[in-house]
Amino acid sequence: MSEKNNKIAQNNTFMKLLILILTLFVSLSAGAAEKLKPFVLATTSSGDITQILTDSKAKLSAAGFEIVGEYSPYKGSHIIVVTNDALKNNARNSEFGGYGAVQRVAVTDMNGSIQVSYTNPTYMANAYRLKGDLADVSMALKGALGHQQVYGSEDGLEVKELHKYHYMFGMPYFDDPDVLAEHGSYEKAVKAVEAGLAAGKGGTSKIFRVDIPGKKQSVVGVAMTQDMSSDATIMKEVDFKPVRSTAHLPYELLIHEDGKVYALSAKFRIAINFPDLSMAGKNSFMGIMASPDAIKKALSQASGAAVEKSDGGVLDF
Repeated sequence: MSEKNNKIAQNNTFMKLLILILTLFVSLSAGAAEKLKPFVLATTSSGDITQILTDSKAKLSAAGFEIVGEYSPYKGSHIIVVTNDALKNNARNSEFGGYGAVQRVAVTDMNGSIQVSYTNPTYMANAYRLKGDLADVSMALKGALGHQQVYGSEDGLEVKELHKYHYMFGMPYFDDPDVLAEHGSYEKAVKAVEAGLAAGKGGTSKIFRVDIPGKKQSVVGVAMTQDMSSDATIMKEVDFKPVRSTAHLPYELLIHEDGKVYALSAKFRIAINFPDLSMAGKNSFMGIMASPDAIKKALSQASGAAVEKSDGGVLDF
């Protein structure tokens, strides 16, 4: 073969190899699983936070959402908790679906720039192992409030990763919740939780309660203000990026038909909304090392749990 023909053959081989690599790359890209992130930034604007809050609530109501609670955990932040029939009906179809019965909308003042954001329904549906992906709820929130970008994780998580998510080896999964109290029946548990929150036990207060239709299950939003369970203290450490994740709050209790009161372990509940948070260093889990136990204690007190006294008797928290 002449030198010229040899070069032509080499070029043809190279081109074929290049086409093969490009085809493989396109194929892999097309087949790559979608990466989900925990929050959606709806809008960023200047203006009066009170007016933007009022407008946001009106838009949510017009889109068919029911506002079940509101919360201002610290200056410049306001959270609106919403539900609708789609959320409640989806929650009914999963054993612990109550966690997904609400979505949280936040209006946050970042030095005069007002961020309107909300939890990503599809991300939460997969993290909480719901039957449906809540795509209809995502569309409703997008239509009502807008959709600039998803955020809260640099790379995001695939559906299969969310279904089995835990922060790291030895850390809890979704199905490793804290059992806060046992009351023997759903009705007794509801009564105990309502009484505990009304009394402010553990530095808690009630933000909302949503009862799941067709089953004995309720999700209750709880504000916490005491020591290392304090919402403000925890968020100061973990919510430090320019686009805030205020809609992480509030925490939830789940009153189950078995008469037990549950809460997602804080080691899961915080990590699922801040999956990129480092273990150590500035703005890390190490800075809130005492918070998981403090949160469990506060929520246990709010749930009407009892502890044994040293003499063998029982003492209410």
